[in-house]
Amino acid sequence: MKITTIDVMQVPSGNAGSSRGAWSPVLVRINTDEGISGWGEAGLAYGKGWRAGLGMIQDFAEVIIGEDPMNIEKIWEKIFRKTFWGMGGGTVVYAGMSAIDIALWDIKGKALGVPVYQLLGGKCNDNLRVYASQLQFNWGTEIKNQTLVEPEEYADVTRRAMAEGYDAIKVDPIYFSPRRSDGSVYTPGQGDWKITGPLKNEVLDTVYNRVAAMREAGGKDLDIIIEMHSNTDTVAAIQVAQALEDLRIFYYEEPAHPLNVENFAQIKAKTNIPIATGERIYTRQGYRPFFEKRLIDVIQPDLCLCGGLTEAKKISDMAWTYDSAVQIHVCGSPISKAAALQIEAAIPNFVIHEHHQRALNLESRATCKYDWQPVNGRYKVPDLPGIGQEPTEETVAKCDIKTIGEYKPYMK
Repeated sequence: MKITTIDVMQVPSGNAGSSRGAWSPVLVRINTDEGISGWGEAGLAYGKGWRAGLGMIQDFAEVIIGEDPMNIEKIWEKIFRKTFWGMGGGTVVYAGMSAIDIALWDIKGKALGVPVYQLLGGKCNDNLRVYASQLQFNWGTEIKNQTLVEPEEYADVTRRAMAEGYDAIKVDPIYFSPRRSDGSVYTPGQGDWKITGPLKNEVLDTVYNRVAAMREAGGKDLDIIIEMHSNTDTVAAIQVAQALEDLRIFYYEEPAHPLNVENFAQIKAKTNIPIATGERIYTRQGYRPFFEKRLIDVIQPDLCLCGGLTEAKKISDMAWTYDSAVQIHVCGSPISKAAALQIEAAIPNFVIHEHHQRALNLESRATCKYDWQPVNGRYKVPDLPGIGQEPTEETVAKCDIKTIGEYKPYMK
């Protein structure tokens, strides 16, 4: 089998939102001379960077035309070592590598007629536990208010998620300021809403009251994950953690800059809450210093950014060595979700699956053939060959597609 052409496309999902930048999932389809195609995704659907991802995949695609797609490890190493920038890394570089890698696993699963989890060692987990993610943006398929401010609103959204069967939730309780006298609400870096430390009492009281309302609404058996999006610095992160400790937090996500090991060491030393991070840490090299200092209790690699399924499995195995649990970061199209379910089924240190508020968007869900959704806060792992997901023909027809297909030997 040989790779013949590679299509790179941006999906118009209609799920932009005002708080996290344009919503632009970047997908790759790798085509072969045996008629089997595989799908992957670059983890740049949100924030800024999707145009760079489109270009990065096209550049890497030129390197692998003519390769046997079954030789996934060989192709990963070729991109890493023979493109110069592969070894340099960075978000866009690894997003491109990840998209290609996921598509190769999809091809291999389809060629052999098995789901990817079988190729990763078989199923360790089924009926995966799921948490409702990013409740500060509300929860539901047709929500109108995406800016929760009052503690009562946080209590209400907790009850709404639990009514759907979730026994775990995640919230960023510091993202939005209280409502000001003119009716405005600030986000980090706006107005007088300063969330780097030392923190004003107003900030600590706001955070505590919101989470306390969720704890009261959810009861003692609800697990609450606190998300900080790295918007706080070390001092502020420690203050917030210490303020929330009596509310029994499941784990504390991205409390400070995601690549500053020493800051995480200081936070870890001053809280009893388990620490989680990893969506902006790439490859084994990036995780290594965090593991060696035992700083991450729950790692959160994004398959579409960390180096793909190939690298995520190795990172998860490293985490096992250091007694770290794994929660795959999922904030992309249904392609990224499907790939995440495959690896979560295969690893023994899986802890919980992230179901993002944006994953509820009906238009985004309609972009792919299968609408995999959790039932009563649990996911059954799809048993279709490959990753078990691909866009509909109607979706592909709407995409702006760039095709790489003429084989040219790569030379530096």
